Amino acid sequence: MDLDHSPVDSLKGVGPALAEKLSKIGVTSLQDVLFHLPFRYEDRTRITEIAAVKPGDVVVLEGDIISADVAFGRRRSLLATLEDRTGRISLRFFHFTRAQQNSLSQHPRVRCFGQIRRGSAGLEIYHPEYNTAISSDLPDRLTPVYPATEGISQLRYRKIVAQVFALMNKGELLADLLKSVHPQGSINDALELVHQPPPNVNLEALLSGTHPAQQELAFEELLAHQNSLRLARAEANLLSAPQFTPPGKQYDRLLTSLGFTLTGAQVRVAREIAEDLGNSSPSLRLIQGDVGSGKTIIATLSAVQAQENGYQCALMAPTEILAEQHFINLTNWLEPLGISIAWLTGKIKGKKRIEVLANISNGDASIIVGTHALFQEDVKFNKLGLVIIDEQHRFGVHQRLALREKGNTDMLVPHQLVMTATPIPRTLTMSMYADMDCSTIDELPPGRIPVTTVVLPDTRREEVILRVKAACATGTQAYWVCTLIEESDVIECQAAEVTAAELADQLTELRIGLIHGRMSSNEKAATMKLFKENKLDLLVATTVIEVGVDVPNASLMVIENSERLGLAQLHQLRGRIGRGSTKSHCLLMYKAPLGETSRQRLNVMREISDGFQIAEEDLKIRGPGELFGTKQSGSVDFRIADLVRDHHMIAEVAKLSRQLVMNEPATARAIIKRWIRSPETYSQA
Repeated sequence: MDLDHSPVDSLKGVGPALAEKLSKIGVTSLQDVLFHLPFRYEDRTRITEIAAVKPGDVVVLEGDIISADVAFGRRRSLLATLEDRTGRISLRFFHFTRAQQNSLSQHPRVRCFGQIRRGSAGLEIYHPEYNTAISSDLPDRLTPVYPATEGISQLRYRKIVAQVFALMNKGELLADLLKSVHPQGSINDALELVHQPPPNVNLEALLSGTHPAQQELAFEELLAHQNSLRLARAEANLLSAPQFTPPGKQYDRLLTSLGFTLTGAQVRVAREIAEDLGNSSPSLRLIQGDVGSGKTIIATLSAVQAQENGYQCALMAPTEILAEQHFINLTNWLEPLGISIAWLTGKIKGKKRIEVLANISNGDASIIVGTHALFQEDVKFNKLGLVIIDEQHRFGVHQRLALREKGNTDMLVPHQLVMTATPIPRTLTMSMYADMDCSTIDELPPGRIPVTTVVLPDTRREEVILRVKAACATGTQAYWVCTLIEESDVIECQAAEVTAAELADQLTELRIGLIHGRMSSNEKAATMKLFKENKLDLLVATTVIEVGVDVPNASLMVIENSERLGLAQLHQLRGRIGRGSTKSHCLLMYKAPLGETSRQRLNVMREISDGFQIAEEDLKIRGPGELFGTKQSGSVDFRIADLVRDHHMIAEVAKLSRQLVMNEPATARAIIKRWIRSPETYSQA
């Protein structure tokens, strides 16, 4: 029987109903059975004496049932007493039948398994697994516990796994796909140890995922994801894109009109993009740079190159406030050059929307800036040659694909440029973005003064208010950020309104504004305009100002409940200040007592200002799954690999993946099929 391809219903006892349930957890073949891996283990290999147990222990006990009676209290339960030669313990069942009570009474000798806890009758086990037909044999391996689904018990899944291992013992083995290029241990031996570890296994290593057998599996899983991304990129390279000529007069006019000189990093990245756009296959480049590093002007230069070649450029941002910031910047830079820019969000309605859509479809608008509204069905581009996506991790893969498809005319697909101000650790860049070319703007504009960060408890709130008063008296401006208090944007906005009112009472001489997510876009824009024009001294805001707000005169920020935010978000917020020539300060207020993770985060913010260093620390503290805050990021749920724990493998994995995709594509695809249920999910293209 071919383990790689034989369906799971070829096993004894797996009928259509069970096969359907197994498919819900991605198990459709015998190979899938083996790659649905345990997440913990139970030691049922030895019997523990009752006198030796303590609360929290998970143990096998064996003894005599000396009573089995219904107990009445707050909840009715069946209470059985188990006795061995060293003592007694209670077995409590809240869900039971009369037949179960009779069975326990009639089969006094039982072996049971469960966790010890303190109860009203002393030490107890709630709902233990038990067996009245006791054999002399105990398991000779640790018992695996699997991620399961409704209708599949652990015992049932273990029996399915046992059937597959029985076939393997008869010589039906999985192919060692890496044997010729990465000669480690056998994949079959590694799977056997992970599913059926011996009692003397290094359990600490097994539970932490560092056992050599798990590391072999993790290596192959990381390789599968690398292969998936590289093959997706190879397939994209077979498509055709508009081949732009090098930057021309408009590009040069923009550079000379800016009033500032690009940094060396900006010049390098702009050159890399211009070269990309000269290719006949669709480019896909990730531009990452710390807050304030100047990604917007790089995007604008790229848009001008598209315009010079007779193509449109779409720039998509995740929020209206960020999209509007881009629209204002591009308008200021490009309208003097005679380049027309359109602005489209979901809130543009009626005649205005019809007019904007017409300008996009007939080509009058060369550059179109907007939110996710850009990929709505009624948006028809005339000749889309470049797609720029800002804060790309906030968009799902399918949204990005939908926008690219809008440019699929004349058998050409547009180039793609994606940007993020959330610095990405190198480990994640190599693994999650292996299908992209990556450029880093790793140099801030000259004259930037690092922001001084102070961490203090909210018991010093009055002192902070006085500091805001003193700062604004000197002519600078300040932010007061109210972060999420409960999982509700309504409550967050209410908190911001209350805070604004309280501060207005205490700071009567200051002009105070309020901005939050439940205000209309016009209200937010009007408030931000007042703040930018220095007609407000203090802006009370929710985290809606996290990205895109640029007010150089603002040099003080207070963040309430800072312990509730992740490092990436704190760094983004702090990046709103320190944009002028004045020394800036960020005050992180927290509510005591601090948890260990929150304490670590706030210490990192106090000690480190470089976004890339902060991202590395964030990865250590939170792990890759949470780093971007959303599953839409395209981030991967690994079965056994861990990008933090296994980072030492990434460079070798990347090297081997390049080799396989180029020289052994069939092997590369077989590894993908083994580990990834939907390979297309992970392509960024």
